[in-house]
Amino acid sequence: MTIVLIVVIVLLLALLGAGTATVVRRNQSGLGGRPSGPTITPAEPQPDRPGGTDVVAESGEALAPPDGRPRLADRLGRAKSLFGTSLAAIRGRARIDDATFEELEEALLLADVGLPLTNRLLADLRDRVRSGEAGDSPTALLDLLKSDVVALFAGEDRELQVASDPPSVWLFVGVNGVGKTTTIGKLAAREGASGRSVVVAAGDTFRAAAGDQLAMWAERSGADIVRGADGADPSSVVFDAVQHAAARGADLVLADTAGRLHTKVNLMDELRKVRRVAARPPGTVTEVLLVLDATTGQNGLVQAREFAEAVEVTGVVLTKLDGTAKGGIVCAIRSELGLPIKLVGLGEGAGDLVPFDPEEFADALFA
Repeated sequence: MTIVLIVVIVLLLALLGAGTATVVRRNQSGLGGRPSGPTITPAEPQPDRPGGTDVVAESGEALAPPDGRPRLADRLGRAKSLFGTSLAAIRGRARIDDATFEELEEALLLADVGLPLTNRLLADLRDRVRSGEAGDSPTALLDLLKSDVVALFAGEDRELQVASDPPSVWLFVGVNGVGKTTTIGKLAAREGASGRSVVVAAGDTFRAAAGDQLAMWAERSGADIVRGADGADPSSVVFDAVQHAAARGADLVLADTAGRLHTKVNLMDELRKVRRVAARPPGTVTEVLLVLDATTGQNGLVQAREFAEAVEVTGVVLTKLDGTAKGGIVCAIRSELGLPIKLVGLGEGAGDLVPFDPEEFADALFA
């Protein structure tokens, strides 16, 4: 009996060992480098998508923004809480006096509006109070401030531009960790759902996970993806993606780039090269979108200035706006840089990347 038990135990251990080895071999087989030339993964045929219908992944996550897109008022909880508490105290005052302006200054600075713009807004409000425009009502004063915030964004073009002769190229730039790759994936889903054919260029060749992440999004959204070998010249990947898009008759190339510090001259020079190559016929660069993390606050302005000078940024994508208490950075970006904020990220889902609406933003903050 003892011998039988020993034999059974040995057989069980052998079976468990074989299963573990199989998993290890599978994992190891996927670690080899990719070929030196570009890898083009064509899109799987996608069913026709009627207008306004969500594309849904197996996980249940919406891949295209629904008609009822997220509202800023519902997603700016932290910013509304901080700013709203200050505004409530101001509304509760009996009249407008110096203490009112001191409280308002503190509220604007805490919201990360920044000192230069805060001073400008308060100076304008003081003039309007002196002219009698607000009477002596703190609530009327806040209404004037709200109108000034909306006016900051007047006249800007927040539409994402496409060329009349495709393919158009949208180039995404920014420092590490701001959400460029995720933004591209969400836009690929959105543009694909709207009827445009999309090619994604995995230009971040120094971070293999970025290419893998884009490949996942491309598979979900029905886009082609062009990848190069690890460490390959990113401009060559973008060039190949544009050529592939032209040959296929695709409308749009969404080009990722490696995150880089704005202070590294050699990396910024490389980015200029990517920009030049992307603009070569048959491609037309219609957007260079700087992706900023809203939670970094005023530090994002320093980044933005350097990138804007290097690659002629056309607009800003502000991610993680739902996760910061300092929503005033939106105003600072517009005032200090003169760049339109074209998209804002309000969550993790594909439908949570939405066009920026200044009036909706002001309504949310001043509610």
